[in-house]
Amino acid sequence: MSEKKETQAKGTEQSIVMELDPSFKYRISKVSGAEKTMLCYQCGTCTADCPVSRFSDSYRPRKLVRMAQLGLKKSVLSNDSIWLCASCFTCVDHCPQGVEISSVIRALKNMAVEEGGMPAVFKEQASNLMKTGYSFVVSDLRLKKREEAGLPPLPKGSSESVAKIFEITGFSKLLQKEKVA
Repeated sequence: MSEKKETQAKGTEQSIVMELDPSFKYRISKVSGAEKTMLCYQCGTCTADCPVSRFSDSYRPRKLVRMAQLGLKKSVLSNDSIWLCASCFTCVDHCPQGVEISSVIRALKNMAVEEGGMPAVFKEQASNLMKTGYSFVVSDLRLKKREEAGLPPLPKGSSESVAKIFEITGFSKLLQKEKVA
């Protein structure tokens, strides 16, 4: 190996070692549904059966669980692919160890949000929910076309109920924290 490649490899190893958080896997294992995280022996069944993995080159549940097991907290929480999980539970149904992979991914998403890593699309949907009671704002043009087609008006969303749930769960504080960041 050339001296330059050797230096690059050592730099990569050092950055990975500096990133390691040995307690991270224990934090995840304390989350309801993710207690069996350490039982995953990387068979790959979750990834092979996952409908999202079939159509995504980046979403690999097995890889995300392994990163969590190794304590690669920063890498896994900043990994955009954790947001691709559809929570269909196919991985859970097929895991030979009974690891609730979808719960592990949910725990990772929640931890990412706590650390300020919520994707913009989810921030927008949450804001829309608080404003209108719906995750998407229905445009005036769309409402007019519905009326012209003789369709009944859309039911009003309950933004007050959503705001109350967000307040009780603490999500509104996380959302405000995200807006400031």
